[in-house]
Amino acid sequence: MTTHAMHEAHAARTAGIVGAGSIGVAFAICFARAGWRVRLYDPDAARRAAAPAEIAQRLADLARFDLLDETAADLAARVEMVESLEAAAANADLVQECAPERAELKRDLFAQLDRAAPRDAILASASSFLAASKFVDATLPGRARCLVAHPGNPPYLVPVIEVVPAPFTAEAATVRAIALYGEAGLKPVRVKHEVEGFIFNRLQGAVLREAYCLVRDGIASVEDIDTVMREGLGPRWSVIGPFETVDLNTRGGIGSHAQKMGPSYERMGAERGQHDPWTPELVAQVEAARRHALPLEHWDARVNWRDRQLMQLARHRKRFIRDDS
Repeated sequence: MTTHAMHEAHAARTAGIVGAGSIGVAFAICFARAGWRVRLYDPDAARRAAAPAEIAQRLADLARFDLLDETAADLAARVEMVESLEAAAANADLVQECAPERAELKRDLFAQLDRAAPRDAILASASSFLAASKFVDATLPGRARCLVAHPGNPPYLVPVIEVVPAPFTAEAATVRAIALYGEAGLKPVRVKHEVEGFIFNRLQGAVLREAYCLVRDGIASVEDIDTVMREGLGPRWSVIGPFETVDLNTRGGIGSHAQKMGPSYERMGAERGQHDPWTPELVAQVEAARRHALPLEHWDARVNWRDRQLMQLARHRKRFIRDDS
């Protein structure tokens, strides 16, 4: 489907966004790029006044890097600043709450949104750590359509979005939310159970915890740790994830890697007080998923593909990445 056809197909979609901070503004850009009508609200009049210029500036930057299929002006015209939460929620297919990470505030907002939004609208929070069970009241009539949708930051450049249903979220609402975010050009992943921090921040947190420990223990400097990530793990993980990385790093795949390296990783975890060995059952589960995605007879070809992707990335970095510090 062409971009124009996609926009025509989704022209009837409306997103209401509550909170015009950096994430709310970024979501407005995402939905506008997908051809949606966007209504953006913030209780702070100063924020409402500042948001249009921020949107225009971000769109201008995206245009400068040839990342827009339409003019910045056409996209900005799809975003309407409104004066009330009720106006933002009116006729919305999806309402995205982007308020600060405070349970009581979100509880009040979801009560208001449940009254204001159409009965079939999805009500989603951009919460980074708080699960919906922490702020959606048990007596809320529409709680079955409430969930968390935590984006990468900014979502128009980091398109992953974690869809986290609560135990009370209807399966149909979860499926619809995943479909709507996909239509908006994002990459939704489903978090199967509520857990603080979801996937994104738990993975990021694991790296940060070890990074802080390495500094504390005098093993490495802050600058050297950032260098290892920027010049080592970062480029590799921008092409493939951690499971595929080790699957392709060891001939024989991830099962062979776990056999050879698992004991070392177990000792490193235990050193930090985290004893989570890779049991044979767990390794078998992960290996089965990897072999489903990549049969071993295709392993060499995929390794060559990975290397070519890294070559393209290296070429781009050589040409365009400059140290502006």
